[in-house]
Amino acid sequence: MREAWEVLTAGPEDADRSVLLLPGGANAARSFNLVMAEQALSGVRLVATTLPGMAGAPLSDDVSVPALARRAGELAKEHGCDVVVGFSHGATVALEMLLSGHFQGPAVLLGISLTTEDEAGFFRAAVRASEKVGSWPMAVLLRLLPLMAKSAKTPEAHKRELIEDLKQNSARDSVRVSSVYLDYIAADRNYAALLAASGNAVWVVHAEKGDGGLTDAERATLQAAANVTLVTVPGAVFLLPDEAPQQTAAVIATALSQATD
Repeated sequence: MREAWEVLTAGPEDADRSVLLLPGGANAARSFNLVMAEQALSGVRLVATTLPGMAGAPLSDDVSVPALARRAGELAKEHGCDVVVGFSHGATVALEMLLSGHFQGPAVLLGISLTTEDEAGFFRAAVRASEKVGSWPMAVLLRLLPLMAKSAKTPEAHKRELIEDLKQNSARDSVRVSSVYLDYIAADRNYAALLAASGNAVWVVHAEKGDGGLTDAERATLQAAANVTLVTVPGAVFLLPDEAPQQTAAVIATALSQATD
């Protein structure tokens, strides 16, 4: 039977530096395979985990963002991780790890949505409709994801794995996880300001097009923060770890260079 927090590791067990990798919604730990194979991270211990309810992994008792952040913080401590990296939903978990004090090191937030406005409208609509009429709107969306993934600019072998993982998602589980995620980013909290005030070294990474973005106010707040670096990946990219592994690994390597013992 699969576990709620499946772990995939790469790199030497006795490495001086370790990184925790949190995938995006509907994705599994191996969505970071290409990033983990990049030369820039050679010699680094890389620990990726499938979040509960994603890619067919079972739900945990509490799938709220704060609960996921607590457990992810425990994983980071267990594996001695110096940097946390999250993509999309995983980036939100990483954000909460910083804000709640479950992690004190540098963080790389890939394709993060800091407010409802940043998140894709079709995704929000599918989740909120599923809350009212049953999970079938989410089921429709999940059937479309593998079709979207077929156009991803990523090697064919990795694309097959990605599509296989997307097909494992349960609509009912996805609604449960996504509902509390949308509630979190809809809360009356200025996450950009909180991130700027956290003191953690943070890299916020978005593509020019395809993976959401930041509002003008959020961007201005983060640009003014001494601890935050904004990174823009050129072109249209929907899945940063899968389609831009070299750029992603380079940012992680930079974050590692600023990690302290």
